[in-house]
Amino acid sequence: MLHFEQTFMDFLIEHQERHKRTYHFLILMNAILNSAKRIQYYYLTGALRGNLGLAGSVNVQGEDVMRMDEIANEVVLHYLKKCGRVISVVSEENDDIVMLNPDGRYFVYFDPMDGSSNVPHNLPIGFLFGIAKRNLEGEEDMHLRKGRDYICAGMFVIPTGTFTIALKNSGCFRFHIDEVMNYVKPTKMTLPDSPKTWELSFNPSNWHTYSEKVRNWIEQNEAKYAFRYLGALAGDFHRILTNGGLFMYPAILNHPDPKKNRPEGKLRLMYEANVVAFMCEEAGGGAINERGENILDILPSKHHQRTTLYVGSKKLVEEMREVFRS
Repeated sequence: MLHFEQTFMDFLIEHQERHKRTYHFLILMNAILNSAKRIQYYYLTGALRGNLGLAGSVNVQGEDVMRMDEIANEVVLHYLKKCGRVISVVSEENDDIVMLNPDGRYFVYFDPMDGSSNVPHNLPIGFLFGIAKRNLEGEEDMHLRKGRDYICAGMFVIPTGTFTIALKNSGCFRFHIDEVMNYVKPTKMTLPDSPKTWELSFNPSNWHTYSEKVRNWIEQNEAKYAFRYLGALAGDFHRILTNGGLFMYPAILNHPDPKKNRPEGKLRLMYEANVVAFMCEEAGGGAINERGENILDILPSKHHQRTTLYVGSKKLVEEMREVFRS
């Protein structure tokens, strides 16, 4: 007898009908799925097509742009515009907010290719996104949303074929791609309580630039947990979500090259930190910055705003909060 796994779209249709919600969100998510599949295709064929090198430009972050960055961004913008449900987007690859459809219902914040330094080596990268809804009760002022105001956040780890999504007040779920490119078999993600599987993840090459408080905590705790670091937020957080522990991207201080100092942190709030923080909270964890503030409660003052990030199991997040407040 044939066995059919539940697809993501079937899962989402059930969710929308159970909560008596419209199908507009389904149309938007179909556009995001199409984007992810297309990015996966270009990434898998990138070496053959010569698309894994530098594009020869620098983005708004001051980072060298890979050809795959440009391709992924173009793909996502195409599908989001075509679906007709998106008012505007914030993308890591665009200096300004991109207006798509003034009659849309959603704002989308995304990083089309997280972990670009992995691209030349065919190592995993991510496609991160967060979604907020426009004000349907009255006039919309177009303000930048806090992570707490997102209705959904998710990430694809490419080319591994995994998709993790969190729906507001409904949990966090992981799907796997099947042989016909459908994401199937929802698994509810909950951070494990037992420290036996917990991991620490941070960039050890920056250790000497971290604040004294952070270095002291690492020295006191690193022997307790396994250490893993992939160099792509999506991949590193994927492991934390499965095994528990803590992903850290501290402030970079006193770097030998002053231009590389990041006292406010390096990760972008709206389409990186908020995305993993939203998923983590729905899975039972938490996320803070180096002021001990909850990431999801920060109101952005600009769309490419940076932040420090500590995300993972609640016990470790609360330990870090005490470190910063002491």
